[in-house]
Amino acid sequence: MTQSPDSRPDADRSAGPAIVVTGLAKTYDQVAAVAGIDFAVPRGSVTALLGGNGAGKTTTIAMLLGLLSPTAGNIAVLGVDMLRDRHQVLPQMNFSSPYVDLPHRLTVRQNLRVFAQLYAVPQAEARIAELAAELDFAALLDRPAGALSAGQKTRVALAKALINKPALLLLDEPTASLDPDTADWVRSLLERYRREAGATILLASHNMAEVERLCDQVLMMKQGRIVDRGTAAELIERYGRRNLEEVFLDIARNRGKAAAAQEAVAKESLA
Repeated sequence: MTQSPDSRPDADRSAGPAIVVTGLAKTYDQVAAVAGIDFAVPRGSVTALLGGNGAGKTTTIAMLLGLLSPTAGNIAVLGVDMLRDRHQVLPQMNFSSPYVDLPHRLTVRQNLRVFAQLYAVPQAEARIAELAAELDFAALLDRPAGALSAGQKTRVALAKALINKPALLLLDEPTASLDPDTADWVRSLLERYRREAGATILLASHNMAEVERLCDQVLMMKQGRIVDRGTAAELIERYGRRNLEEVFLDIARNRGKAAAAQEAVAKESLA
């Protein structure tokens, strides 16, 4: 039976990490999409999972959600073994991606009602109205989801992810297709939600400025492995770069820390 957000079992958010991953692997026909990774996400933090296309980010998130079964390894979410007892913790989680469409024929309101029912959200209509006001799509509530623009779909997808006031929010490109003003506003909303709800956020993003602003921890993935980790500031210093985007390019282009730092020094000497 689905539990309401206000009756969550064993959800002591102050104790232990929100996510603990050990030896996690996923193999398809002898090709390792995820090749034995380990990481922990502290409760109440924002962590970025970064990497180029095919790095293994989406596969990792799918395993965290219980949508894919790992080939090997273990996942604990909010203290619950996801491989054995994920039904205990799924009501406390949610996910958003602008690349996963809601049913096109249903209106925005109907789609959100469905998810509110799935999560047993109390006073669902009030919650939908609250999210529509916060995310500025009240005028779209009775429009078919298939008739939305890309930016409108992103806002509605985020509302779907917040419908149950999740303790753990997994986000894939949360500001994709949004104009700079709206994207900045969404980031502020996520910061406020994290602060007020004590929520944990794990996000994948290709917007490095967004990651620098929002995230306490960065996990850099390449070819199914975590190849570096730390705060954005630590990674920038480690690679001798000016920003996280330059660090991302160094890793994507196989420039090691020492080579990247030497290149940065050389550029400064020529300036």
